[in-house]
Amino acid sequence: MTFGFSYIGLFWLLMLLIPNFIWTKNQPKDYEKYAAKENKVLLALERSGEFIVTPVALIFSDFNFKGWNFWLAVLGISFLCMVLYEIYWIRYFKSEKTMKDFYRGILGIPVAGATLPVIAFFLLGIYGGNILMLAGSYILGVGHIGIHLQHKKEVYEAPAKRKPASRITLGILKGLGIVLAILVCGAFTFFIAGRNINQIKRAISYKDGVNEQLYLQLTDQKEYITIAGKSKENPIIISLHGGPGAPTTYVDYCWQDLLTDDFTIVCWDERGGGRSYYPNAAKDPDNKSLTFDKQLVDLDALVNYLCQRFNQKQVIILGHSYGTMLGSRYALSHPEKVSAYIGVGQCVNEKNYAGEIYSYEDALSIARSRGDDTIKLEAAYNNFMTNMSLQNLFTLRKLVSPYHPQTVTKDLTVFAALTSPIAGINDMRWYFMQLFNMNRFIELISPLEEYMNNFNALEASDNYQMPLLLISGSCDWICPTGLVKDYIESLTAPQVKLELLEGCGHSPQIQLPEEFSQIIIDFLKNKFSEVNYIFKR
Repeated sequence: MTFGFSYIGLFWLLMLLIPNFIWTKNQPKDYEKYAAKENKVLLALERSGEFIVTPVALIFSDFNFKGWNFWLAVLGISFLCMVLYEIYWIRYFKSEKTMKDFYRGILGIPVAGATLPVIAFFLLGIYGGNILMLAGSYILGVGHIGIHLQHKKEVYEAPAKRKPASRITLGILKGLGIVLAILVCGAFTFFIAGRNINQIKRAISYKDGVNEQLYLQLTDQKEYITIAGKSKENPIIISLHGGPGAPTTYVDYCWQDLLTDDFTIVCWDERGGGRSYYPNAAKDPDNKSLTFDKQLVDLDALVNYLCQRFNQKQVIILGHSYGTMLGSRYALSHPEKVSAYIGVGQCVNEKNYAGEIYSYEDALSIARSRGDDTIKLEAAYNNFMTNMSLQNLFTLRKLVSPYHPQTVTKDLTVFAALTSPIAGINDMRWYFMQLFNMNRFIELISPLEEYMNNFNALEASDNYQMPLLLISGSCDWICPTGLVKDYIESLTAPQVKLELLEGCGHSPQIQLPEEFSQIIIDFLKNKFSEVNYIFKR
């Protein structure tokens, strides 16, 4: 929820109030007689709903136009309801202004003068992601619509009873419609409430620190970052997402917020993906500027910005999956700027997809020991070895994964996304592209494919100048733990620690966030206690 003037809210209110003001001079005959019998509870709910909806519509800028995206359809339907509302009033003002004229439906919508604005403001609440508007609309709807349904019953005679079969059919259809409406409205309300609660919690928690989402000029592009922490004096952790091209900024709060007592956490949608792609799409629609080296330069620019802004000499780099390629190479090439490196699901050998082959061979061995038919599995592997495209990779992973089940089945991704305090339209656009337009997604991230296919840290004899913490799920077969152990044997560093989260897969931070975060706190607490950093825990 964002405080600020809403011109959309003002426009909706004007469309609501102007006809009502005119109506006060054009009330239907005998209306006061009916008004005198209004249910006092419904009347109180109506007034309470009006008291909530009116100011909320004006003081939250979330209701304003947010660009051309699929959520605009919700705003469009809301506006259509208000247009129908105006048509309803025009028709009434041109009529004889009887009570029956007043309660005529429109397009089958009963008591349209009450129902349409309630629906319009409810949809506005969904569009703006504002639980106060939704709550106000619910209260207003019960009171306002309830009162006018009561009046309508008094005005119109009861319709003739339909045949039993018709009554049963209509009753079932009406019941199903009500259940569907309750489920849909309830789901929106639940997740918007969760989102708003998380926004309020963060606003309170970080009131003396930093809580920002911004676009930052990194070299030749503006790219999206988030910054959260309870003190601007705390050490900085830069979190690098995986993929490539799979930002998780909008869900990572569920584990990163557990670190913000002691650290300032920075998330970055790397060049070419997520929220960093769309603002630059007009100039670079096909990610022609996307290279691994360019991402390293962007990361260096980000580090320089953060060190200057927060008056620090070094940062902590935390990478996940593909982010460990980026993070480890940066830590190795800029040791003077990195105080510690944390690799989660560390990529070790992706040369010709060695990790995938490692995982496939283990799955094939398990399948044969069970006596399973391995024709499809072997065919997928052969297709992948013939053409190491990402499409063939995803097909192979789908067939391999059943042989590597995770004993920890908890995964907060979906719930965290639906109640995210920072999720935006472009997060959804990018995610849905991965779901429904995989070819386009692969095309956009393909410039990184060559580097990935030649990455082999085992051949590099990496020499780190800072402490290393490597965290893996014991059931991670995307970046197998066996290769991570081999990597530890091949590198040199002042301190290396491997932590396995038992039963977790490739993303232990989203499966066991409390345990994961505590591992980081304990490791860095020991590291930074040597250089006089003060921890609150």
